[in-house]
Amino acid sequence: MHAIGIDIGVTNIKSVVVTGEGRIVDEESTPTLSENPDWPGRVRSHLGELMGRHGETEIVGVAAPGMAHPDGTHIWWMQGRLGEVQGLNWTAFLPWPRVGPVLNEAPGALMGEGWPGAARGAQTAILLTLGTGVGGAVISEGRLLKGRLGRAGHLGHVSLDPEGPLDIVNTPGSLESAIGNCTVVERTGGRFGSTHELVAAHVAGDEFATGVWVKSVTALAAAVASLINVVDPEVVIIGGGIAASGAALFEPLGKFLDEFEWRPQGDGVRVVPAELGEHAGALGAAYNAMLAVR
Repeated sequence: MHAIGIDIGVTNIKSVVVTGEGRIVDEESTPTLSENPDWPGRVRSHLGELMGRHGETEIVGVAAPGMAHPDGTHIWWMQGRLGEVQGLNWTAFLPWPRVGPVLNEAPGALMGEGWPGAARGAQTAILLTLGTGVGGAVISEGRLLKGRLGRAGHLGHVSLDPEGPLDIVNTPGSLESAIGNCTVVERTGGRFGSTHELVAAHVAGDEFATGVWVKSVTALAAAVASLINVVDPEVVIIGGGIAASGAALFEPLGKFLDEFEWRPQGDGVRVVPAELGEHAGALGAAYNAMLAVR
């Protein structure tokens, strides 16, 4: 039997078909075309195609941006980006009688990393996804941390500067504002249109780009050190498109963590790149759905 996981993003819809042991037998990525308000129909059509190719599908799992409702049927708060997802009951909308609990995309990615990925075997782990915004998720003592309303794990909205600008949820000076791709034009005075352009210029020796990038990574390190103090994880995983910067990100991040991290008896936390790539959220959505029916 197979499970299908769907990860809905602003740019792309990622999907996987997996076995109960976590072996991926099919994976795809198709544009969301989110500028068209009818984009959810593309998700349904895409799922129909997958189901047509894999007739023994047992259950479907969905991950999407926004705050998942506690009953697991839909995203009940999503403003500013991909607004059509708010209130859409995926368990009724998708053409399959068994749709698992809906997840935010970052917890979905962490569940994927906790299955065959960078957090496998860990009972306590943090994930930060660095992309258009900054997502996050926490597994504590083997369980996904959800909280009362489902807000838990929105780590991109921790405040690093109480006098900074308000972000999408009114947090002043947030981590998302400090390193998210959504603010790179503002942070660079319009000189760079994306973080990838900024990092490329930094690697090429552009002093201005280096100054902006180092400031951003310093903020990330301060956030990671603070989150370590709160959660005390075994591992911190960094994913998302910005994590593809590789050494340009992880070398200065490690350097700043050497300064900022509290390490009792010299015991530091592993900070590692995500292993599963862009399909981690889809894999986690499938795994979460399978857990719901076991």
